[in-house]
Amino acid sequence: MSTAWSWYVIALVILNLGGSTWLLWWTAKRRAGDPKPDDTSHYWDGDITEYNKPMPRWWILGFYISLVFGVAYFAWYGGLGSYAGYSGWTSAAEHDTAKAEADAQLEQTFARFSGKDLPVLARDPDALRLGRSIFANVCAACHGSSGQGAIGYPNLTDSIWHWGGSPDRILETVLDGREGIMPEWGTVLTGMGGPGAVDQVVAYVRTLSNPKTLQNNVLAAKGKPLYEGVCVACHGGDGKGNQMLGAPDLTDDYWLYGNSTDALRKAVSQGLHGSMPAHRALLGETRSRLAAAYVWSLSNQVED
Repeated sequence: MSTAWSWYVIALVILNLGGSTWLLWWTAKRRAGDPKPDDTSHYWDGDITEYNKPMPRWWILGFYISLVFGVAYFAWYGGLGSYAGYSGWTSAAEHDTAKAEADAQLEQTFARFSGKDLPVLARDPDALRLGRSIFANVCAACHGSSGQGAIGYPNLTDSIWHWGGSPDRILETVLDGREGIMPEWGTVLTGMGGPGAVDQVVAYVRTLSNPKTLQNNVLAAKGKPLYEGVCVACHGGDGKGNQMLGAPDLTDDYWLYGNSTDALRKAVSQGLHGSMPAHRALLGETRSRLAAAYVWSLSNQVED
């Protein structure tokens, strides 16, 4: 907080406390000429009279005590701008302390699952139940409650894994996250092959799943050298991709961002950026391991 804002907050607090004290004092005192407490001349229905009696002294004292308490509270806990208070208390420190205590309790609860391999955890009903709960709370927002994903969010129930589907790779993904970046190639390809270069590459990519369709496909034939000049570094000459880079296999029928011509054209020309957040700091190693075990179980047969 800047010095100016700090003084602004201090002035508001002092103004409110001082103003409340003055208002309480001013309205509580009686002045010469005021009507008697039971003499206001306001009557309704013949026997209902409005009085002007002052509040009881104990009520007034209660207000003053509240104001004094407010001053003491600000002095002890802070709240006057950047003034920290005599106690040095901060909500951030209290949060950190409470979080540390809660994390310690959680670690104790999950201690028996610590360090176990994902297939071992997947065979443990308690571990799988906890992993499913963690997945529902943390992962389902993107991947869906069933883990089948959506456009831009991978399906976790099939055998297709852009970053690898082994237990170690899945755990690594959950703990440290992934950044899948497809560069923008529209300008580069246009410079290499002219205005239709992007469509030519898209046409060639579609033939990778069935190379025989390349025959007599003039548009795809023009896209082949462009693909080999730009795309082969990540997706490989055969289009099988590279799991170390997160580059998807272009020969299967799974398209994370859609397989329409418009979707492919956009991906090639404008690029893509998929981000899987790291969960090590959020969940800790053991809870991340439980969630990863559940994810692994979605696409692998768990043997008892």
